[in-house]
Amino acid sequence: MKRIAVFCGSGKGHPGRPYYLEAARETGRTLAERGIGVVYGGGRIGLMGAVADSALEAGGEVIGVIPESIAALEVAHTGLSELHVVASMHERKALMASLADAVLALPGGYGTFEEFFEALTWAQLGLHRKPCGLLNVQGYYNHCLAQVDHAVNEGFILPVHRDLILHDTELNPLLDRLRDFIPPPLQRWLEPRES
Repeated sequence: MKRIAVFCGSGKGHPGRPYYLEAARETGRTLAERGIGVVYGGGRIGLMGAVADSALEAGGEVIGVIPESIAALEVAHTGLSELHVVASMHERKALMASLADAVLALPGGYGTFEEFFEALTWAQLGLHRKPCGLLNVQGYYNHCLAQVDHAVNEGFILPVHRDLILHDTELNPLLDRLRDFIPPPLQRWLEPRES
């Protein structure tokens, strides 16, 4: 596993909950120490900036991919190993996916959710076979995982596709699981229509 695409918040979370920022810093540092490059959204703020800065401080490779519209707001990180400025969010996600061998989501908002679930959907459809992980800092993703389990129970997600979400409350065990991931055989997600 050479590089991981890291999705996380452009904010730092509630000021009284410093563990989100601590987890972001630990993620950047640990990936660098393991010799794993970071591919991320290219910002200098929030958890995104903390992941990038910590990885860089530990000597790691950090590649940012940022749309022109966001770079124009002067939030682009200027000290990265590489910074790709692209035309759109769609182009950003496609390039990040092509540069990374796995996906890891830390806490974040709508953008983080959307990016993670799009990567997960691509895995379900067989468009890639890369592992997708959630770092469940202080139970941040508990409700999300419960909703996915509810969708399984209601017949909208197959159990084999539920297993595409690797998750842990601790970073190193999750990174080990991402590294050791063996994609399941592809299955149809819809039953054939009755005639």
